[in-house]
Amino acid sequence: MPLNRDQVLREAMRLVDDDGLDALSLRTLAGRLGVRAPTLYWHVKNKAALLDALADAIMDEAIAAIPEAAPAGDGREWLLGALGQFRAALLRHRDGARIVAGARHSMRRGDFSELAMSTLVDHGVELRRARLLVLAGERYTVGWVLEEQAPAPDAPDVDVDALRARFPVVTRGIIEYFGTGRDADDLYRDIARLVLNLPDETGSPGAAGSPDH
Repeated sequence: MPLNRDQVLREAMRLVDDDGLDALSLRTLAGRLGVRAPTLYWHVKNKAALLDALADAIMDEAIAAIPEAAPAGDGREWLLGALGQFRAALLRHRDGARIVAGARHSMRRGDFSELAMSTLVDHGVELRRARLLVLAGERYTVGWVLEEQAPAPDAPDVDVDALRARFPVVTRGIIEYFGTGRDADDLYRDIARLVLNLPDETGSPGAAGSPDH
């Protein structure tokens, strides 16, 4: 059966998931598909185009998982959920955040932004504010997952008591936060609520007040 573009993209994603983005090359991908590298140019014109297509595939997953927005409210709670689906899609693929961050012409990432902005505008948020909220939320999410997916460094030889003495307020803040049973997912959402100027889950208002002021 002749090779098609969908097969190329599926195998490219498997390669990245297996071995990481740094292992992806057209030569390596061709070898996994049992063809010569020039054959791939019928389906993707270069590696940059391949990365854009992989980013589109990841964004497809994110967009497909976003529910309809409720008619009430200004859409920011919906945007919080949409960003959560974005993060989940990035995490499903090894180096997913690097792929999306490096894609310069991903039309599906543009579709995500269009959906998010239009939903906010339809719920009464001023256009400029909607753009800033969506841009801040997207970039926060990509940056967060870049750190989550970064290779774990070797465990440092540290003096815990010395660290506590040097960073007493930071230490208290960490212990207080995670001591209540919160985890890394909660931390992502709690910070996202600050980015979107939403009240935290205890009901405390955001520091900047109304989303349109």
